[in-house]
Amino acid sequence: MAGGRRPAGLALGWGCCLLLCCAAASRLEISMPPVVEVEVGGTARIECNFYIPENASYTYIDWFYVDRSNKQVRLYHVTANGILEDDTDYRKRLSLGEDKALSISAVTLQDPKIFMCQVGAGSYGVGENSTELSVYKLPVTPEIEPNSGGISVHSYEIPQIARCVSKNSFPAPNITWHKNGEQLHAQENQVTIQATLTRESSGLYTVSSALYAPVTREDRHSRYHCTVHYWLRGQRRSLDSQPVQVNIFYPAENLKLKVMPSSTLVKEGDNVTLVCEADGNPPPVFSFFKKNLDEWEDLTSLAEPDSGILRLHDVNKSSNGTYRCQSLDLDDMSQIEEDVDLVVNYIEGVHVKMEPSSTLSEGDNVMLSCDAYSPVGLKYQWRDDKGKKLVEGNQLFVKNLTLEKSNTFSCKVMAPSVPGLEQSKKVSVAVEGKPRIVAISSPLYVRQDQVINLTCKAVAFPPPTVQWSINGTAHEYVDNQHIASNLTVRVSHELVRAGAMCRVFNKLGTSEERIQLVVDQKSTAESQGVIIVAIIVAILVVAVLGAVIYFLHKKGKIPCGRAGKQDITKPEARKDKIVVEVKSDKLSEEAGLLQGANGEKRAAADQSEKYIDLRN
Repeated sequence: MAGGRRPAGLALGWGCCLLLCCAAASRLEISMPPVVEVEVGGTARIECNFYIPENASYTYIDWFYVDRSNKQVRLYHVTANGILEDDTDYRKRLSLGEDKALSISAVTLQDPKIFMCQVGAGSYGVGENSTELSVYKLPVTPEIEPNSGGISVHSYEIPQIARCVSKNSFPAPNITWHKNGEQLHAQENQVTIQATLTRESSGLYTVSSALYAPVTREDRHSRYHCTVHYWLRGQRRSLDSQPVQVNIFYPAENLKLKVMPSSTLVKEGDNVTLVCEADGNPPPVFSFFKKNLDEWEDLTSLAEPDSGILRLHDVNKSSNGTYRCQSLDLDDMSQIEEDVDLVVNYIEGVHVKMEPSSTLSEGDNVMLSCDAYSPVGLKYQWRDDKGKKLVEGNQLFVKNLTLEKSNTFSCKVMAPSVPGLEQSKKVSVAVEGKPRIVAISSPLYVRQDQVINLTCKAVAFPPPTVQWSINGTAHEYVDNQHIASNLTVRVSHELVRAGAMCRVFNKLGTSEERIQLVVDQKSTAESQGVIIVAIIVAILVVAVLGAVIYFLHKKGKIPCGRAGKQDITKPEARKDKIVVEVKSDKLSEEAGLLQGANGEKRAAADQSEKYIDLRN
């Protein structure tokens, strides 16, 4: 029995399935997407896919939308004979594709509705389906603005950290807050979030949110941002703002006072800067003090205002001591102090001792000893007047002193541990001696009436007096034991004959020498030669001129009549011609030169004036 029932049941099941499949395949089916999302301003395309059994044709296709009163308003009526578009608010924005899909252009915020597609298929009946049109406007990146005034850690009220705004979106999004990447949630007396939703005249939404939360010193490094959340095509999307930091006010906990440059390298004459730094925000008010015995001297007036910097110029050993920086926080009036010791390295009391200390003469020897004081180790060095190093050490032995040789020396004192710390002391060793003339301008070649300089140089100590045996303008130049005298005079026969005597003397003796003046014969001979040459040239010029006149006369170019003067103005003289007139008082000589071509001579009386026409 059981075996007989099982085949019967199986046959019944297959029969029911076949009946259902046949029923589904024998009726009209319409499929449409449940929701179509499109951005404001875009084009919405709503498809209507249908199936008619046995590939039969549709009788008509109607498109509708459902208005606010839940009434169907027809948009299109499509038949085999054509397409009829109804007069609605969508008329200018509607179109049908070849697949009879409905397109709506320039979608607005008023377009979200339910759109229906109805298909008539004759004996297969009428079928319909619908799609919900959803319109959206993506929000722009949110703008965040931190608290511009800064926030104190001692604030009595929960301060506003920042404000976030998201503009022109649809539908309205929501905003969340984050600190250092972690989302903040509202907590009583801890975190407060105040949101505001505004619908603009365009229909779009503007959402703003303000975050309130207490702050601590550690929040000076915290970064805050806000996030806008919205839905698109069934998925949750988000946009983050730029992260911002908030200016947090907190008192200083640590104070540091520095000497720049390093206090171990400071030397006298340096410029030193004391820098006071505190880790409070805003920086506290700084004050500077220097300890003098048991009191503190206020140096704040010397510091740069509101900077924590005190500059000490050209420091010396009196600048040594303990300096104090004091900070005052104006928020809670708390104070912190820090001290530092300033050590100024110096050299003082540089002096030179000379042995023997009595008066020195030429040929004597002398020992120079140099000494100085400094809180650091010193090194000594001797140099000459040209800067050349002579010896290392604090002693210099000089032998065989002379007047001519420079007796000026320099003791250089250095502190190797402090670069640049050094001082020098110069000393001149006075060597006494009678004058000695070392240079004189003799012999000196001169010309008569020439203005010359006579020079006499000598060495002596004590400083000597220079006298000249002749009068003139004298100029003296003194350099230690050296003296030079220049005498300006005019050369005369007497000066050439007698010469000039230079006499130099001091209390130890006298020295004198004569300057010999020699007339320069070569220069005199050259002058006389020039005069002779000039005379010869003049004679030759006169001779050439006479020959030219005689030649022109022989050629008949000088027409002279017996009347004594011939008019040479005919033909009428032109302005561009040159006429030369020759006159002479020696009539007999002119008569000889102006002899005619036939050998006869003209009377001298007729030759008193002659004219030469050079126009031809």
